[in-house]
Amino acid sequence: MRKVLENKIIQETFLLVFSFILFTLNDWILILSWKGFFMGVIYFLILYIHAQVNRFFLLPLLLKKNKAILYALSSIAILLVFALVLKEITENFIYKNCFLYKSIAQKTFHYQLGVLLGSLICILGSIQFIEFYRFQRLKTRRELLSNQTQLSNLKKQLNPHFLFNTLNTIHGISLKFPERTSELIIKVSQLLRYQMESSDREFVSIDDEIDFISSYIELERERLGYRTKIDFDFQREEGIKYQIAPMLLITFVENAFKHGTCSIEDCYVAISIRIEQGNLYLHVRNSVPVKKRNVFSAKIGLENTIARLKLLYPNRYQLNTNASKEEFEVSLVINL
Repeated sequence: MRKVLENKIIQETFLLVFSFILFTLNDWILILSWKGFFMGVIYFLILYIHAQVNRFFLLPLLLKKNKAILYALSSIAILLVFALVLKEITENFIYKNCFLYKSIAQKTFHYQLGVLLGSLICILGSIQFIEFYRFQRLKTRRELLSNQTQLSNLKKQLNPHFLFNTLNTIHGISLKFPERTSELIIKVSQLLRYQMESSDREFVSIDDEIDFISSYIELERERLGYRTKIDFDFQREEGIKYQIAPMLLITFVENAFKHGTCSIEDCYVAISIRIEQGNLYLHVRNSVPVKKRNVFSAKIGLENTIARLKLLYPNRYQLNTNASKEEFEVSLVINL
């Protein structure tokens, strides 16, 4: 039953079959030929198409744009047009070959109007019930995942290994360049503050998220020094403010530094983020050091992020990974 309610294809098929069975429930005994059966199918499909036209073209006026009067007037107009068409089709074609014809009253305009209205209410009611069920399940899963993410963030905050190395870096730099100590401490505090403040929010400004990533990369640059070549590029559309789920992109960036750098080898990390026409493009490349090739996994640390992508951006993202012996590459596209 869960698959029926969560899979849209199965849901639509189930709704179509269920509506047809309900429509013909009292008339099965009157079906005397395949021709009559197919006439009944045609009659039902007209009713179903009318309901779907209302669902996809008119209902959004009420649910998304809150234009109740326009929705009501449009629904009445479409209803009258379908009733007129259905009256002509049934009188001249369907009722001559179908078990549905029982009395002269069925050939009237107001009869077809009533049938269309009744089928519209039944079909839209069933659809809205299923959509409400699916929405509630999705909302519950989002809240659960959000709670798990918050708990995870509060428990570990930044990667302890990264934070430990960063503090050592600050200590080492302070001995040679004491004037830079306060700057580095401020960057670390900003990272911690952002993680704590954004953990209970579903979406944050894309600028805030990029600032966080940039500060993280700068600290990694200080920690790794000359051993790792680090490239970071960010491009965006001007004048448009986008939002994104917090701490979503940092996992891919952190993984690149965690698994792509080494203290005794020359390594590289290249990160590119671009926002264009409402889409965010993230591209991350990192070397795979020799000492880590036997233990490196493309899935490390990504499970929670992939789950968040599926819930927050269903059918609105593409994630591709490409791993070779020497390099690991991630490409992510999100429709914001």
